[in-house]
Amino acid sequence: MSKPPKVVVLYGGVGSEREVSLQSGEAIAQALGTNFEVAPLILASEALPNSLKSNTDIVFPALHGSFGEDGRLQALLEGAKIHYCGSDAAASRLCMDKVRTKTIARKLSIAVPEAITFEGASAPLADAVINQLGNSLVIKPTDQGSSVGLHFTEHRSALGVTLSGIRSGNWLIEQRIRGRELTVGILKGVAMGVVEIVSQSGVYDYKAKYTTASTEYHFPADLEPAVEAKVKDHAEQLFRACGCRDFARIDFLLDGACPNFLEINTLPGLTATSLLPKSASCIGYNFEQLATELVAPAIARFQKGGAE
Repeated sequence: MSKPPKVVVLYGGVGSEREVSLQSGEAIAQALGTNFEVAPLILASEALPNSLKSNTDIVFPALHGSFGEDGRLQALLEGAKIHYCGSDAAASRLCMDKVRTKTIARKLSIAVPEAITFEGASAPLADAVINQLGNSLVIKPTDQGSSVGLHFTEHRSALGVTLSGIRSGNWLIEQRIRGRELTVGILKGVAMGVVEIVSQSGVYDYKAKYTTASTEYHFPADLEPAVEAKVKDHAEQLFRACGCRDFARIDFLLDGACPNFLEINTLPGLTATSLLPKSASCIGYNFEQLATELVAPAIARFQKGGAE
């Protein structure tokens, strides 16, 4: 067998999720170091490091949001014929767009919240939005993660203020479903454990995600077997239909017994306490074991040879 490749962990970046990426990159590099030669590399620009070599290296992209999950990094790696972990450029671009993925979910007969979309320079009137979707709403960018730019509104005045502050970008306004927040990790196309997220504030926003002791996690989630099976089936269907590979994390809101699809995270958070490792722990993987499984498909592609 040929010599195993060096795993170059790219993390940091210049986007709004840099701090989260720094945490993921450091954690996954440490976990991979148990079994592989690892080179952690912090990115400070939207460009490939000149040190990458297609004949000796594979890349683990531990970047979140722009130039990580949006397919641009993956496209550069493919152009340089460098093997890497996670979904390819096309699937990454698709999954970064919440509107496009929800269109796919509808075609699969998977429930999604009712919504409207708009471009920041032409925000709709608050009255028109409420007439269509009601008062209880969620406003978020269509192409950001880690709850960046997330707003919840319950009244016309709050909605008007939020909309008036949006000047650019692509946005989504959804009916707010007050259900149970669930997420499930996918590894090599197969759903792992379902995790339930219980925020003390009732809102799983940036603060709830990254403030210690502000959120409880139940894993595996306490679900009826039929509901658990439905969540996992929906997640696997979406993973396949969106062309994902290797791994992902898929989020739902459970309304009664109906899972409503929210989004696919092709490069989810990867600290030892992140949601994907929690999902993996339900099927017996510790963080180091999960890290090995996450890179295994890319190593197999590298050893098989050929372009990405």
